[in-house]
Amino acid sequence: MMIRTLLLFATFFIAASTHALSPDEVKGMTIGETESRVEALNKAAVAADEKTAAFIQALADDTVKTAGDKVFVIKDDKGFDPITGAGLKVPEDAEDVINNNMMRGELDTALAALKLFSKEESVRRDAIKTLSGGSDESRLPLIEKAYAAETVPALKNQLELVRAAILLGSTDRAKRLAAAAQLATSNNPNTKTVLIERLGSEEDADVKVALQAALAKVEASLAWGDKLGAIFSGISLGSILLLVALGLAITYGLMGVINMAHGELMMIGAYATYVVQGLFQKYLPGSFDWYLLAAVPVAFLASALMGAALERSVIRFLYGRPLETLLATWGISLMLQQLVRSIFGAQNVGVENPVWMSGGVQVLGNLSLPYNRLVIIGFAIAVLLGMAWLISKTRLGLFVRGVTQNRPIASCMGVNTARVDTYAFALGSGIAGLAGCALSQVGNVGPDLGQGYIVDSFMVVVLGGVGQLAGTVYAAMGLGILNKFLEGWTGAVLAKIAVLVFIIIFIQKRPQGIFAMKGRSAEA
Repeated sequence: MMIRTLLLFATFFIAASTHALSPDEVKGMTIGETESRVEALNKAAVAADEKTAAFIQALADDTVKTAGDKVFVIKDDKGFDPITGAGLKVPEDAEDVINNNMMRGELDTALAALKLFSKEESVRRDAIKTLSGGSDESRLPLIEKAYAAETVPALKNQLELVRAAILLGSTDRAKRLAAAAQLATSNNPNTKTVLIERLGSEEDADVKVALQAALAKVEASLAWGDKLGAIFSGISLGSILLLVALGLAITYGLMGVINMAHGELMMIGAYATYVVQGLFQKYLPGSFDWYLLAAVPVAFLASALMGAALERSVIRFLYGRPLETLLATWGISLMLQQLVRSIFGAQNVGVENPVWMSGGVQVLGNLSLPYNRLVIIGFAIAVLLGMAWLISKTRLGLFVRGVTQNRPIASCMGVNTARVDTYAFALGSGIAGLAGCALSQVGNVGPDLGQGYIVDSFMVVVLGGVGQLAGTVYAAMGLGILNKFLEGWTGAVLAKIAVLVFIIIFIQKRPQGIFAMKGRSAEA
């Protein structure tokens, strides 16, 4: 039945003739047994016009009702005539048109065939995906007609591969050989599936050898895509670890404070992003796609103010007492989690991506780069450069470095060390808020958000070298890429264990980390 449908569609497109939708065709496609309805669908689609295509879509969407021999298309709870489009009153006894699996398959195939000739590139791309992966030779005339009419090179190449996949099932040995050679250039995962299926049923020895050679080339191409995908995933994970660890590089690396509430400061930045999103949805719905630009400074300020309050009220009394600092900040982290649960609830909240961060770039057949990940990588680089400039080129950065290297001498030179401590801690906390803002675009936002990153961020800072920004960058990217490659071989849990063992061995051999702190009082 499907073959007859596609042959009739191919005849239609080659003839390129259309006629108006008739009442008999409407009744035939909606009333009666499935076989007769499919036959009527075939006849109507042979020379389908826009109204015919619209009616077929309505059938597929289950928005057609019948009452006796009357047919109604339902839109916004109102009835319309499928031919004239005029409004009609739908009787109370009108019944829905029921489509079984066979009818739905015929409708989907018909719609895909019609959409191959759409003016919209995205519609044609989706239609090609729907028709790809099959080996029904009856589709060949339709594919060849669409191939001749296609003007976009990328879609033309996809149609050519669809055509080659169909020719693999040809009875002509020469066509099968040519198709195998053509499919060898594909980097689409579906091509691998088609080749494997054909290898199982192919009897000709020469064709079988050609299929095996094509499969080997496709697998090699896909392997490169997998490797590049792992590298990109590692860089993406590394950029997130970098954002989280940058704030810790100040509070722990420069100030020596073991801040177990760092993850909760990041959580505050994520919830600040959620609040800004809600305000834009309520008061500025037309500018919603730009809410993230407003959320960045809000997240920074919210976490920075919380960090400053913690430093002035608790942490300033615990400098030089690492165990007490660890316990106090751990207790603060629990309090902050409970505060968030009391305000926003225990369940995760949803933070939507703006339109410009949705979707991705298709680089290879099995490699897609999501826009949100690309934006976060760029954002991490921008935060890193801004922090490097602040520490190395500004008066605050000079004071922070001076107090870190020799607090008594900096105090003798007139530096208000207590104020510098507050500013530095607030800066590290604010950067944690920026990390939370970024994380809200790639994962769930909940009270436990920071727990999954606090240990990894400490590992990054320690591995890179305490107080060293360059070391933090190398450690974050190295751990991110190493973790993703190991996940592909051992799984996520064993990969985490392997990374932890590597860090322990590395610190045993080089306690100062990748980069040692330089200075008169530093122990290199």
